[in-house]
This record gives sequence, C-alpha cells and structure tokens, in this order.
Amino acid sequence: MTPDLPPVKHYTLFEDIQGLLIASVQSALGLHLLRAAGLVTGGTAGMSLILSYVTGWSFGLVFFVINIPFYGLAWRARGLMFCLKSLASVTFVSVLAEAMKPLVHVDSIHPGAAAVLFGVSTGVGLLGLFRHSGSLGGVSIMALILQDKYGFKAGWTQTIHDLALFAVAFWLLPVDKVLWSLLGAVILNMVIAFNHRRDWYIVT
Repeated sequence: MTPDLPPVKHYTLFEDIQGLLIASVQSALGLHLLRAAGLVTGGTAGMSLILSYVTGWSFGLVFFVINIPFYGLAWRARGLMFCLKSLASVTFVSVLAEAMKPLVHVDSIHPGAAAVLFGVSTGVGLLGLFRHSGSLGGVSIMALILQDKYGFKAGWTQTIHDLALFAVAFWLLPVDKVLWSLLGAVILNMVIAFNHRRDWYIVT
C-alpha cells in the first residue's frame, strides 16, 4: 500500500524574496573575502574576478554583464520563473559585492582563510539560491541545457569549464594564489555535494 504523500507546499512571494536576498548576501560575502585575498573561483564568478584583476573593472559590473546572454537560456531550460529568479540573484550579488567594498573593508586576510570562508559562505549561499529555484547564472545554466538536451552530465560541463578557467588563472596569477583558489573551490563543491538534496526539501 502506497503511503500518503505530504501536500506540496509552495513558497510565497515574500518567502522567495527574503530567501534569495539572504542567500545572495551570503554568496556576496564569500566572494568579497575571496577578492580581498586576490583569489579566483569557477563559473562566471571566476571569469569575472579574473577580468576585474586584469582590467581593473568593477567585479559586480563584469559579473552582471557576463551573465546577460545566459538569461534567455535559463528561460528555455527551466522556464520564466527560474530565469527571473536567476536574474534577481545575479543582480543582488553584483550590487552587494560592490557595496561591501567600503562597508566591509578587509586590509589583510590570509589566502587560506579566505579560501575556506569563501567555500563555506558562498556554498551555503548557493544552497539557499537552489532552494528557492535561483542560481548565479552562467555556466550552470548551460550545463543544465546540455544535460537536458544531450544527456551530458551537468557536473562534467562545469568541471571542463573550471579546468580551463584555472588553466588561465595559472598563466595570469601567482601559483600559490591559484592553489589556494582551488582549495576554496573544492570546499564550495563539497558543501553543495553534501547538502544539496532535493528530497530533503521541496523546491518550487
């Protein structure tokens, strides 16, 4: 006999807004600490950090602009709501990351501490975004489309992209900075791998 399933609960608009905002603050804080140590990470956030280091452009602006082409893909891959929530999440993180520069001024931080704190903080932030059907756009959206359309696992797409990104980072940045960055990326991925379970909560 099949047990009765609990009724599906949907987040209210207020619950989604506060959830996405809190998760974005958490993600932006981790990126702020990573940037203060001159480190990088994977995905479009890593691309944006490298470009900001090389050009001196604002990380928040670069991160926002790089993600623009992916919103149409997000709509196609997961629908309008996922697209809008991803847009909101990227916008929140872009603005908050720049707002933290004068408000949370970091004169000195050990790159190891920055890597660990980034991995934990941004990892928890991403969990919150996933829970409210948001994302930080970019490569993760492309990975979902390739998985849905061709069966190529999203994790492999993300891994291939990040390997290429870190290869560029090794060419542009000091080796020790890149190695600490790898530690941060590993911790972030472990946080998500150990805690992101769709069967533990309802994603709407």
